[in-house]
Amino acid sequence: MPETRESADPTPTTTPRHGTWEPVPAARWEDAYLSGNGRHGVLVFGDPDDDRVIVTHHTLVRPNGAEHARPPRLAAQLPALQDRLLAGDLTAAEDFTDGRPLQWVQPFHPAFQTRLRGRPTTAGAERDYRRSVDFTTGEVTAHRGDRRSRVFVSRADDVIVQHVTAADLTLDLAQEHELPGAPAGLVVGHGTFLTSDGVLLNLRVRYPDSDRAYTGVTLAVVTGGTTRLAPTGVRITGATEVLLLTRVRRHTGELDVAAETRALRALLPDERQVDEGQPYDTLLDRHLTLHRTAYARVTLDLRADTTERALPGSELLKRPTSSALLERLFAAGRYHLLSSSGLLPPRLTGLWTGDWNTAWSGAFTNDANLNLQTASAASAALPEVTDALASLIHRQLDDWRENARAVFGARGVVAPAHTDGESGLSYHFSREYPLHLWTAGADWLLKPLVDHDETRGERDPRTAATLAEVALFYEDFLTSKRTERTERTERTDPHGQLVLVPSYSPENRPANGSWGAINAAMDLSAARHALRTAADYHPGTPEADRWRALADRLPPHRVNSEGALAEWAWPGLDDTYDHRHLSHLYGVWPLDEINPYDTPRLAAAAHRALQLRGAENDSAHGHLHHALVAARLRDGERVAHALGQVLDGDFFHVSLMSAHYPNRDVYNADAAHTLPGVLIETLVQSTPDRLVLLPALPAAYPQGQLTGVRTRFGAVLDLTWTPDSAVAVLRPSRTHRVELRTSSGTQPLELVAGEDRVLTLGAR
Repeated sequence: MPETRESADPTPTTTPRHGTWEPVPAARWEDAYLSGNGRHGVLVFGDPDDDRVIVTHHTLVRPNGAEHARPPRLAAQLPALQDRLLAGDLTAAEDFTDGRPLQWVQPFHPAFQTRLRGRPTTAGAERDYRRSVDFTTGEVTAHRGDRRSRVFVSRADDVIVQHVTAADLTLDLAQEHELPGAPAGLVVGHGTFLTSDGVLLNLRVRYPDSDRAYTGVTLAVVTGGTTRLAPTGVRITGATEVLLLTRVRRHTGELDVAAETRALRALLPDERQVDEGQPYDTLLDRHLTLHRTAYARVTLDLRADTTERALPGSELLKRPTSSALLERLFAAGRYHLLSSSGLLPPRLTGLWTGDWNTAWSGAFTNDANLNLQTASAASAALPEVTDALASLIHRQLDDWRENARAVFGARGVVAPAHTDGESGLSYHFSREYPLHLWTAGADWLLKPLVDHDETRGERDPRTAATLAEVALFYEDFLTSKRTERTERTERTDPHGQLVLVPSYSPENRPANGSWGAINAAMDLSAARHALRTAADYHPGTPEADRWRALADRLPPHRVNSEGALAEWAWPGLDDTYDHRHLSHLYGVWPLDEINPYDTPRLAAAAHRALQLRGAENDSAHGHLHHALVAARLRDGERVAHALGQVLDGDFFHVSLMSAHYPNRDVYNADAAHTLPGVLIETLVQSTPDRLVLLPALPAAYPQGQLTGVRTRFGAVLDLTWTPDSAVAVLRPSRTHRVELRTSSGTQPLELVAGEDRVLTLGAR
């Protein structure tokens, strides 16, 4: 891991494995380099003549009516729906609605851009240009001649910092709200005030027909030259340094700009302590304590060619089979995932967008996308991501309770399939997407929190309490328990097993039925897992015994006539294979319910289901979800194929942020953030009682080293492998006995807290 701040600004002698670079500025916002602290984000174009930095914030969502939406109150109609479905009316759920049109969640949008316009480039100056992003520091840098611009978003001080230096800076500085897709009717106000050492700019934007607004405040400290007001901002002439500190706040009413200004100024050192560059370096040092520490915990080295490692990202992306590309995408994925996680976890676009028209509202989509993006949080040692996910969950629990009451007449909680980060209510649904019927969301969202607890060997009481509420929901949904609004009778199949009805498998439908069905495999796996995990978190209680008994009464998975794990366990419901989602294989990944060791028959059926699954529209999340399941089933060739579809499909922008579809269509973080988890799963898998080494490594990567991975039995693991052997070093934090699985077989492994254990494996 490089320790210098210039590690991503390559010269012919450096290899930017922990950064990337380009010889030209970004022409599109999708190619702008990214920085963020999980609250504020920036997209940096890096053009010295027109230095644009787009500012984003996790809280910026545009009111569209969804802020007043509630879940449909359908609980009284639920018994009749259940009766109709069980009687064979396969389209009954299409009427389970209050008749409303589809309501999207509030769309995520950019705030504004800070813009520094300089003098035009002199002929030939572009040959001296380079822009880079250093993943170890979060700095985005652009050089040309003696002009240098550095930008980062401080995790310590929650501020965007930009520092521009040159011998003679002549610049026009402005805040601009006019970005692509900005709606008509925005009420915009500007304020510009000269200060003793520079200027203060503020931009207030109020949404149309709303009392909600956001305000951006930029404090500019100018060294040398003159600063004067201009019609569109400020003209700076003959300066040697410009330091910009920027924050944005979403609010109602009026923001206290004076207080925000004082808070920004308080970040600067005392004037008596200021040397050239010191304010920037002081702010950066505070940030590095948090950012670099988190980023450096896990690294991947595939022994790539050093010449390829030194290539700019745009050239490396043209080599989809290059180990250097996979190394850089692994590093970029960790960097972007960390940078977009803080106040909230990553959105569909991470923390970034340059356009007000974000696809699917730039939401948190909980039926695959957010789940895939956060999948590596525990194993890749990013508790910052887990904490951000927990923040989203816990702030929305009251809304989850209302979902359970309104739709199902039940106690407990039901998570929505989509959220804008403000509301957790289930109001986004339609006939083709009856997402209000989906009951597995809470279990999937809580799974990374449970994994995190296992890695650290301590249970978070908030997770325990939320699991109990999930279990309470299943008690009411599955049994005849009376609630204050409705009374239900217990519904069972001919074998006396409980039935999950209605049941939805995102976002698919049976070939011979409608979307709302019975006993979706995902719902069965989620209910079993939630009930048993809740019981584990509440040992020795009557509730734990009741929840385990309830889980034991759920039906098993069904294997269809083609030998595949059926997407719906209810007899007579036929599979639809060509679909981007793999919801029915939830028991394989992320759960441990189905695996080659304990349930080989079901694992074989799951593998057959994976073989039959189509890619439908070539969504990146579908390919990488496929790879994660294949890795759990020890199918390295299938992992390699799925990775190849993404690496060779032109899914990555020059920024190394990804797209949803091939040919860089629709800016989307799924591939970027999921890829590190895929690579870890091919090398190391763990449960609280098992370690699997090198289960599904693609043949294209015969040697390498993975360091710092966390296991769910409380050990940190470093793995080095070659074509002939492998060495794993385990550093356990607790004494435990686990089962070790390798290509050579199975053996017990005794671990003692504080004692390193070195494992030498033979040929793979």
